[in-house]
Order: sequence, then structure tokens, then C-alpha cells
Amino acid sequence: MSTPFVAVLMGSDSDLPVMQGTLKVLKSFDIQYEVKITSAHRTPAATHQYVTDAESRGCAVFICAAGLAAHLAGAVAGITTHPVIGVPIDAGPLQGMDALLSTVQMPGGVPVASVAIGSAGAKNAGYLAAQMLAIGNPEMAAKVKAERQANAAIIIAKDEALQAKLKAL
Repeated sequence: MSTPFVAVLMGSDSDLPVMQGTLKVLKSFDIQYEVKITSAHRTPAATHQYVTDAESRGCAVFICAAGLAAHLAGAVAGITTHPVIGVPIDAGPLQGMDALLSTVQMPGGVPVASVAIGSAGAKNAGYLAAQMLAIGNPEMAAKVKAERQANAAIIIAKDEALQAKLKAL
């Protein structure tokens, strides 16, 4: 059986700078991934074909980024029963609020997990995908736990430095 991978789909190449955060997180967990530009509105048949093919090849999670109407995650969720994470891109006159609402307002029975708008959301999409993959993979679960512990250690160290600085005042 092939190693499960994550498909990172973007509605436009202009989404890549934001989605670099997702790719960096996936790399840090040694998660295999594919990246593709596809559009729910402009290339619906190609989107459908890719999702169906990726699912048959072992895609475990789809991460979909889009701005403005942001229907990519919803369109993908309509094709697959695998988890779909939507990343609203902070673009356009509403700076991602329209993308957020398009991503979260899915009909009952066709869920899309949504993360924050923009870069923080892109990073969290990678972490959420790792957590999903960790459910059936003890090695991945250990990596996710170690990452959380490392992040906690950084905050503790920052607080210790702050406390020492405050005492010196």
C-alpha cells in the first residue's frame, strides 16, 4: 500500500505565497504532498478528475486554498468523503472575509474544516492535516506531540526571559 499523501489545491498561483506555510509544515512532518492549481469555477471537470484520481492513489486529506468566492474546498468536499480543509486567502476588497464565509457555509452532510484567513490558517491547515494522519499512525502522533512540546518550551523560555528582564528594571 502506498504512503498516504496530502493534496494541496489552490485556485490560483497567486495563492502560493500564503500556502508556503502549509508546505513548510507538511515538510517538517515528512508528509508527502502534491500541489496543484485548479478552479471550482474555471476548471470544474479537471478539478473533479484530479480529486478522483488523487483519492485512488492514496490521498488522505485535501487542503484547498482560495480567495474571493472560495468555492474550491466546497467543490472538492462534494466529490470526496476524505477530509477537506479550507484555507480562506486574504485577498480582494474584503480581505478574505468573503472567502471565509464561502468556506464555512457548507450544507449539512458535506463538511469542510476551515482554518483562519491567510498565513496563520495556511500553517494550521498543515498542522490539522498532520493531526488527521496521526489518528491511525503512532509515529506521526509522536511527531505531532513533540512539535507541541517544542512550541510550549519556546513560550516558557520567552516568559522566563521576560521575568528576568522585569526583575532587572
